[in-house]
Amino acid sequence: MSGIIAPKDLGRRTERLINYDSLPPLPAPYDQWPEPKFAEIKPEWREKYCTSLDGCVAIDTMRPPASDEEKKAFVEKFLQGLGKLFSDANNGVRQPLELSFEYCAKCNTCSEACHVFQASGGQEPHRPIFRAEVLRKLYRSHFSGMGALRRALSASEIDATWETIGRLGELAYRCNLCRRCAQACPLGLDNSLFAKEIRKIFSQEMGLAPTPLHDKGSMLQLKVGSSTGIGKAAFLDMVEFLEDDTGERIGQSIKIPVDKKGADILLYHNAGEFVAWPENPAAYAILFNKAGLDWTLSSEVMTYDSVNYGIWYDDIQAKKIALKQIEAMKALGIRRVVVGECGHAHKAALIVSDRLIRAEERLPVESSLPLLAEMVTKKQIRFDPAKNPFPVTLHDPCNLVRQMGVVKPQRDILQALCPAFREMTPHGVDNYCCGGGSGFAIMNSPNFSSFRNQVSGRMKFAQILNAFTLEMTDQSLPKYVCAPCSNCKGTLREIFEVYKATEQYNLQYGGLVEIMVNAMAELKQPYLEFLQ
Repeated sequence: MSGIIAPKDLGRRTERLINYDSLPPLPAPYDQWPEPKFAEIKPEWREKYCTSLDGCVAIDTMRPPASDEEKKAFVEKFLQGLGKLFSDANNGVRQPLELSFEYCAKCNTCSEACHVFQASGGQEPHRPIFRAEVLRKLYRSHFSGMGALRRALSASEIDATWETIGRLGELAYRCNLCRRCAQACPLGLDNSLFAKEIRKIFSQEMGLAPTPLHDKGSMLQLKVGSSTGIGKAAFLDMVEFLEDDTGERIGQSIKIPVDKKGADILLYHNAGEFVAWPENPAAYAILFNKAGLDWTLSSEVMTYDSVNYGIWYDDIQAKKIALKQIEAMKALGIRRVVVGECGHAHKAALIVSDRLIRAEERLPVESSLPLLAEMVTKKQIRFDPAKNPFPVTLHDPCNLVRQMGVVKPQRDILQALCPAFREMTPHGVDNYCCGGGSGFAIMNSPNFSSFRNQVSGRMKFAQILNAFTLEMTDQSLPKYVCAPCSNCKGTLREIFEVYKATEQYNLQYGGLVEIMVNAMAELKQPYLEFLQ
């Protein structure tokens, strides 16, 4: 599609609305890298999914309507949900949504801040205000108190067809909800709200959400206690194995307390860590035990997995999970909850739950990062920075840093324990999303990984390459990206695999606690696997 794409074009019948034939080049040595073809579409997918936005499919449960009656019902369900956005039914987010709806000056400051817009080569539908303008026109042509002439003019600008709305639903899953646009806005408006609210309409009113988020996420967690599908017995087996395996690795016994009644701290992990990166919860155990903290894990349903995928797409599911989690936690008799290295779990447990649960039902919840920093700054544990001589850079998870302001503790740790630590550009609250935020890290069906690996994660990969410019060609030297978030690590893992970054350039990734344990003076063997 050539020329400038306007919101009215969202309903135009085209093979693809967005063209990714020419993505911006990556820094050296990837400026000449032969990237995979973007979003190849199987012929049968055109009939099965809504592929006409850009070829990628996020909402794998959305099927093209088979008849005029189905098309009409599809549109009516969406408009029914759209009508609720500015009603008391949406009271929790209504005020900031109305402000963003009414007062956007269309200065496009947010566009310069958006990593997806920049990484796509400035594709117009990825401009943060594009989704907002589509929603604004649809709402004003159907619900506002305008006169008949103005309603007719608004309606003529964009058709409320199933194609328009289907593409709008897909477009809502081309935003990481990182809120960098909100931070950059001179008026303090948040255009990411429109993406989240569109997702909510699709899920709550139309029953349409990506399978990895809903069926394999929220529903599985409500059923067995974890989005990983791990049950209580399997979790206890994993903890026992972790004690034995870690004890052998570090040459000393390790005890991981589970279901300790009345403990001061319930350590709250993303259960994906036990499956994909077990060295992370093991490192927490080593550090918490060495620092003499009174802590425990829980094996009870809903308390061994800190995720809450509902915060990305469906407020009803988010509340169901939050209520079950807090109910199970209180039964343990612990004093406070400390969240491990997971950015979205921080937001879910420290911010979203506070808004969904009455004050008298809550428990104190805090981030683990300040506790970890005290172990270093107050010399609770003896560390030897010389054990971390390799270059290290820090990725800032959006929910943890930009949305919550937890910026300093992780830097205090790395500056003290990593002599070759260097910041990304930009960093801190200005850092770019990893590209896996808002559920993208776990969405792979049918071909959504093309968008994540080549577009939404592009600015982050470029940041990493630029942070290690001087060392990139030294294959013998490990270059460590510290990413204190499970979803971020999952995204980096895939990007590094696609671009063969570890294999060819020794780019490594991992959490914060692993690098802390690696620097413990008393350990004889390196804790980080790539050093062993």
